Order: sequence, then structure tokens, then C-alpha cells
Amino acid sequence: MKRIAIIAYALFTVAGGVLGATGTRPDSSAAEVAAYDAAHQGLVQLLALVVFGAGLSLATWTAAARPPQLGYAGGLLASGSLLLSGLATWTAAQNPDVARPFTALAFAAGAFGFAVPLALLIADVARAERKWLAVTGYVIAALAGLSALSMLTDVLYPLIPVARFGGLVWLVLATFVKPRD
Repeated sequence: MKRIAIIAYALFTVAGGVLGATGTRPDSSAAEVAAYDAAHQGLVQLLALVVFGAGLSLATWTAAARPPQLGYAGGLLASGSLLLSGLATWTAAQNPDVARPFTALAFAAGAFGFAVPLALLIADVARAERKWLAVTGYVIAALAGLSALSMLTDVLYPLIPVARFGGLVWLVLATFVKPRD
């Protein structure tokens, strides 16, 4: 079940990256967000579903992996953040009057709101991995944790995809590479 869940999580995450690549950005105006969401409602709704699916897949992986308490909490909080991001994205697509605030919430939940709890999951799971994988996990977890500072400055936004996609690759490796003896 753990392998199926991580493959589903990977597919949903990559699909979300592709679908969201042409969308609005956190600094887009309310008018830009409303216009984009109105013109691309079906795409935005599909993006919402894909992000929601990623959250469910990560929750399934977390339950199957059975990490220690801190990692378990991090995995569930990260998956909950993705679920919230998906729901906020869907809500933004429903009504142009609320598109901007719900798009901001979707970004916050799917960015640093996701990355910081993911750091807890990765750091906890890394303890049982082979040394090279553990060290890589700790580096990704540290960068993911630092992404919280992007709430203060958009200069640190590049940490978010490092956490999101670096974390994805790391979780795939942690799922398929045999842990240390």
C-alpha cells in the first residue's frame, strides 16, 4: 500500500505542478485572479482535485509508513494542508468575488503550510534510512523548514518547490530504498 500511495502522490504532485504552471501567482491582483479563474474554471477545478488527491495520497503513505509520532503528525499536517489548498482552489473557481482571498489561502496552505509539516515527516523518517538518504533528507527537511520565512519575503519562495519536489523525490526513494539494518 505504501508504494501505491507514493506513486499516486508523485503523479498527483507532478500533475498539480503542470496544471498550476500557467495560473496566477501570489502577487497577482484580485482582478487578474478573478479573470483567470473565470476563463479557466474547468482547469482550476481539475487542479483543485489533483491537489486534493495529492493530500489524500500523502495521508495514505503516512499511515502505511507508520513513522514515529513527530513524523506521523508532520505527514498528517502536510496532507491536511494539501487538502485545504485543494478545497480553497476549488472555492476560488466558484465565485470571482472570493477568488483572490481563496487563491491566497490555497497558495499559503500548499506552499509553506505544506512544506513545514513535511519537514517534520522527512526528518523523522530519515532517522531509519541509509546514511546518504538520511543526510539528504535532513537537508531537504531543513530547507523545507526555512520555507516558513517566505511568509516574510518572497525572496525565499524558491525554497517552496525545493521542499515540495525535493521532498517528493526523497519520499519516493525512502519508499523504495531498503532502510539500514
